[in-house]
Amino acid sequence: MKKIIIANWKMNPNSLEEAKDIFEGIKSGAKGINAEVVACPPFTYLAGLKGLTLGGQNIFYEEKGAYTGEISAQMLKNLGCKYVLIGHSERRKYFNETDEDVNKKLKSAVSVGLIPIFCVGETEEERNAGKAEEVVERQIKIGLAGIENWKLKIENLVLAYEPVWAIGTGNACSVDDAKKMLEFIKKIKDVSVVYGGSVNGENAKSYIKEAGYDGLLVGGASLRPEEFVKIIRESI
Repeated sequence: MKKIIIANWKMNPNSLEEAKDIFEGIKSGAKGINAEVVACPPFTYLAGLKGLTLGGQNIFYEEKGAYTGEISAQMLKNLGCKYVLIGHSERRKYFNETDEDVNKKLKSAVSVGLIPIFCVGETEEERNAGKAEEVVERQIKIGLAGIENWKLKIENLVLAYEPVWAIGTGNACSVDDAKKMLEFIKKIKDVSVVYGGSVNGENAKSYIKEAGYDGLLVGGASLRPEEFVKIIRESI
């Protein structure tokens, strides 16, 4: 199975021209690599980027209607997206998304054939309290509630383990801890699992080769084409 390396640009960059430069740098550097490279730019740039697999950063769970500022799963599908990030910790933190909200978004994504990249992970406080596994299990079970036996069963799903305390801090999770969490997650749901959280060109390989993850979800480093291509090449 191909490894999957996902670039989450978050709310960056500031212009389509910059986005194209980053995108083309990644596309050129990743040419010929045996991995699925997924770019998740802001919604406004999706239509202007061609040549790599695309993913959205979020969706709303309703099909259409009076929901100012929101994007539906079908809209992303119509733009050529294959994937969509759902349940990212920044959505949970800054926009107060609950596990129940995530569940509805997962159902919406699956209903139109988008592959969810379903993000789970514990905060530093939860980790220090010894609740990391409890939190991740709750997020997975509530997030997937009613979906597997639903009329539109999940046939494709990627779980992303992102310890919240590691995201953007430079304090990446140790390989041993990441491996333990991967083994725990696989017991709950045996699907592809990627790691995210301060991934860089120096540590990327260890999460795949040593910890056993099926890929990576990369944030800040994915805005630097040379660094991101190094991550791809080092980890495959």
